[in-house]
Amino acid sequence: MLQAGIVGLPNVGKSTLFNALTSSEKAESANYPFCTIEPNVGIVVIPDKRIEIISGLLESKTTTPTAIEFCDIAGLVKGASKGEGLGNRFLGNIRQVDAIIHIVRCFEDCNIVHIAGKPDPIADMETINLELALADLTSIEKRKARILKNVKAREKVAIAEDRVLDKLTGILSEGRPFSIGIFGKEEKPIVESLNLLAAKPVIYAANVSESNLTGEDNPMVRQVREYAKTHNAEVAVISARLEEELVSLGPGQAKEYLSELGINDTGMEKTIKKVYGLLNLVTFFTAGEKETRAWTVEAGTKAPRAAGKIHTDMEKGFIRAEVTAFEDFIACKSYAAAREKGLTRLEGKDYVIQDGDVVHIRFAV
Repeated sequence: MLQAGIVGLPNVGKSTLFNALTSSEKAESANYPFCTIEPNVGIVVIPDKRIEIISGLLESKTTTPTAIEFCDIAGLVKGASKGEGLGNRFLGNIRQVDAIIHIVRCFEDCNIVHIAGKPDPIADMETINLELALADLTSIEKRKARILKNVKAREKVAIAEDRVLDKLTGILSEGRPFSIGIFGKEEKPIVESLNLLAAKPVIYAANVSESNLTGEDNPMVRQVREYAKTHNAEVAVISARLEEELVSLGPGQAKEYLSELGINDTGMEKTIKKVYGLLNLVTFFTAGEKETRAWTVEAGTKAPRAAGKIHTDMEKGFIRAEVTAFEDFIACKSYAAAREKGLTRLEGKDYVIQDGDVVHIRFAV
């Protein structure tokens, strides 16, 4: 299952957003730093109207949407990479996630303490990014020490790795996130094996007040957006407090209330969509009378590997996939009608799964 870690300075709204995302009160939200002393984990269903439509057409007995695991990680502070605050313990938690949601406080409130005295989005973001980079530099130094003997022995593999480590040292010394995409084909496996914090995909969640839900005319939100443009990141504008309040209204009333405010998607929905886009993910469906289920794979995944998400036997014994585009499926209202109209295709091992595909795998054990 995909994992996203919620990080940020203390008292910026991490636990409040977590409560909203998971529709729970698992994370204690209090007006003091480090109230989250263990990473709280919650499973969040991915909002997708398509699965409900497919399930309804087929009258499936069960409907299983895809989900993402959110981890609320205790507030980091300056010096965390050297053990300040709650230190390396929580930097280790971040290494386990696929993407980082970095909460940035973009509102003034004298009743909510800010660890630095007042919100400063640029300084706040750079504090976290610097600590992540410093932690990575420590990992790289240790790795260089481990391969030093091999480098001195002129082993080609060790020399190649050492060059990549030197390149990473230069990048991380600037204290900023980076994309693995800047590395060459032979360098990428080395970088990926290090599981660096600064290489994690990032969404900056600009946490605004309930009186400024869109972030328009908010200079702090503008700062976050400008920063993200040059730091390989996406931005989502949210009001964590509003999101938490919406939970008590229930889905129907919450949507109605948001409509009155002129908002289509909740902050949760916008954030999850950003995570999917950032990780380059697509969703396909398997559907039948027993179950309609959503599956998540990376864009570019071929049919056999997608079949392996369902069951390893399906990948091993893959023969072909019956594929119907979502739009065609709902227009026809059934597999039989889609086949009759020639809208269901038989695809082989080289077929690349598309977002919204309704798939039936043919395989032999």
